[in-house]
Parts: sequence; structure tokens; C-alpha cells
Amino acid sequence: MGTSTGSRFERRGIDLVPENERYGRPRDLMFLWAGTTMTVFTVVYGAFVIALGLSFPQAVVAIVLGNLLAYPLLGLASVQGPATGTTTLTISRASYGPEGGRVLGVFAWLTLVGFEAGGLILVVFAALTLLERAGVAGTPGVQVAAVVVLAGVQLLLPLFGHAVMMRAQKYFTAIFTVAFAVMAVLVLPKVDFAAATGAEGAPVSMVIVAVALVMASGGLSWAPAGSNFSRYLPRATSRRAVAAYAAVGGFVPYVLLQVLGAATASITLDVSDPISGLPGVLPAWFVVPYLVLAMVSLLVQNSTNLYSSGLNLQTAGIRVSRIGMIVVDTVLCAVITYIAVVGKSFYDMLNAFLGLLVIWLAPWVAIYLTDWLMRRGRYDLDSLSGGRRPGYRLPGLVAQALGMVVAALWLHSSTYTGPLASWTGGADLSIPAGMAVAAVTYWLLARHEPAISRSSR
Repeated sequence: MGTSTGSRFERRGIDLVPENERYGRPRDLMFLWAGTTMTVFTVVYGAFVIALGLSFPQAVVAIVLGNLLAYPLLGLASVQGPATGTTTLTISRASYGPEGGRVLGVFAWLTLVGFEAGGLILVVFAALTLLERAGVAGTPGVQVAAVVVLAGVQLLLPLFGHAVMMRAQKYFTAIFTVAFAVMAVLVLPKVDFAAATGAEGAPVSMVIVAVALVMASGGLSWAPAGSNFSRYLPRATSRRAVAAYAAVGGFVPYVLLQVLGAATASITLDVSDPISGLPGVLPAWFVVPYLVLAMVSLLVQNSTNLYSSGLNLQTAGIRVSRIGMIVVDTVLCAVITYIAVVGKSFYDMLNAFLGLLVIWLAPWVAIYLTDWLMRRGRYDLDSLSGGRRPGYRLPGLVAQALGMVVAALWLHSSTYTGPLASWTGGADLSIPAGMAVAAVTYWLLARHEPAISRSSR
């Protein structure tokens, strides 16, 4: 069950990485997360913020604040990897028990499958647009072929595994940086910043909704994958370096590209459609390079999702190899993509997905980090791998349930508004409320448990 090399597939799943197979440096995480988050999806999220009715200054505040709150969560959720040598959701068993952790593994798996499908849908739309420009009509047969071929392409990087992905992301980060810089140079001169800045704007409650959207689309949703990539670092690796490099790697591209998306939305709100809308503000000569950039960047992002989602499904107790999990995910992702491509329902699905996903994520990350602090980073590795103390831990499960109830009551999304959100004028406080209730509940219930008490000495 060794690590991957450039010539063979990685077969390791959620089993512990032995010290003699550790490698890399914390700064490698910066390139991983920069390459993963540098996609047209990130530009779209910035446009969504403007579509909520915010002025450009309000959008910038929401983007910066949302990412400042979210990406430290990814950084902190990456710290446990070197100490344990295993994945984030496996470490999370310390809070819920091996059996209880299966439920969270399913939630995390479904989350990443949703992001994978969203990315592949846009990749297929871009490919069909390129084919139409070349004179090939998007018939049902062409659509099926595009889905199958592109799903197979996105399968490759996660199959080769951690070592190849970490190496490839350094090159992709450099390429994407140049490409998006060119795009910014082409688009920003067309933006009337005076008009965008002078717009009336939205009430504070809608700015809070935008902050929640930014958090859900970025650092918060990536947190369950944090230690999946840091687990190969040597045990003695600096915790501060791990947290800082992971957080900065995601934070910088997200802020820059989301601000670009918000600025571009002042030209046309069709920027929320990155395939048929956004190219309308680009010079004709750059449309084809842009569509290729969209496809490649989204396929790279999906490779990170696919790598982690298979690991999450193993945490859920499904006894299939990591490679088998990736294949299963790819097939499911392809089916969802075909349904969305035929039904033209992508944006409704994306809005609903982003809104509901915080219900489980906010309580989970609060419990995960509270448990880490309470035990001062010391874990019983046999227990994490299911070797001892199987079953459930009520503190984690009770705190998760209460946190999810509170988050749902305070959620304000395109498909659902909770009663507490309505009571506060439409403000979406689902993330801070869900986190606070889950963290306090877990601390109250777990602080006298023997395992926590011994770890805290």
C-alpha cells in the first residue's frame, strides 16, 4: 500500500502513512491549493455576489471578509495530517467514533461529488461550445461522447495519486496565473469602476448572505480535505507552516479571481454563466484560449475533489479500494453531468447546493477543531483506524445534530429561508451560529471524558 510515483497508481486509502514514506515541504500545499482554486468557477462566485444586489465595494468587502474567515479553517484542518498520517475524515472519528464517523464520511463524499459534477458540467459545456465553433453540432450522441471522454480525462491525476498531483499542481499554478492575468488585463479596462462603486448597494443582511456564500464556496468546503494532502509531510513538520501555506494558497487566488468576477459582472451579469456569458466580454481572439483554460482548470480542480471523495467514502465504511472509489465517483459524476447538460438546470442546482451544504459543514469543522484543541493534537492512532474503541461517541453526534438544526434555522439560500433568518431580516448566520452551538455543546459533553482528559495533560 505504498505511495504513488510517477510510474504507477497510488493504492493507499485511509490507512496510516508510515514515517519512512513521508516526503515534501509545507510550501507544496500552497501550490496544491492555488492550482486547485484557480478556476473559472471562482470567477463565477464573485459574479454571484454582485447578482445578490451588492455594490462593487460591498462585494469586495464580502469577498475579502468571507475568505479571511474561511481559509484559516482549511489551514487549521491541514495541521493534523503530519501528526497522524491519515485523512481528515478519518481523524474526525476521534470526535464521533469509528461508526459515527461513517455518517460524516457520507456527507463529505456527497459534498465533493456535487463539486465534481458542477465542474464537469462546465467542462462539457465548454467542450460543446468549442465543437460548435468547429462546425460539430451538439447532438445527443456528441453530448454523451463528450461526457464520457472528459470524465475519463479527469480520472487520470487522482489515479496516479498524491505525489504526481503535488508535482503537477506546481506547473498548473504557474500556467493558470499567467492565463488569468491575461484575462484580467483584457477585461478590467472595460469596467466602469466609478459607476460600479456608485451603485446603491444592498442591505446589510444581504451582505451577510454574500459572506456566507463566499465561505461555503471556498475555504469552508475545502476544510474536510485539508489533511488528505498534508498527511504525507514528515511528522515533525511545523504546524504553523502547514496552516499558513494551505490557507494562503487558497486565499490569494480566491480573493483575486472573485474580485475579477465581481468587477466583470458590472459589464454583464451573464458572467455568472462562464461558458456562454463571460466570453461575450472577451476579445474574439481570446475566446478559444479562454474556453481551453476553463476546461483545464476545472479538470485540475476536479482531480483534487476526486482524490478526496474516494477517501471520504472509505471513511464511510465502503470496502472498495481507493482506485475503485475514484472509478465509482467518476461514473456517478458523469451521470449527473449528462442529466444537467440535457436538462439545462446547472445554475439552479449550483445555487441550491451551495446554500444547503453549510448545514453540515459548519458544525463539523467546529467540532473537528474543538476536539483537536481539547486533546492538544494528540490522537490514539489505533482508535482512528478502527483498531480500538469501535462504536459511537455521543458528544460529537449530539453536537453535530444540534449545530445542524441551528444552522438550518438561520440559513438564507435561494431555495430555503429558515425562521431565524426571516426574523433577523434575511441575514444568513447559519455558519457562525452552527459553529458556535456545535463547539460549545461538544466542549460541555466531552471535557470530562477520559480520552480527552489524558490528552490534555
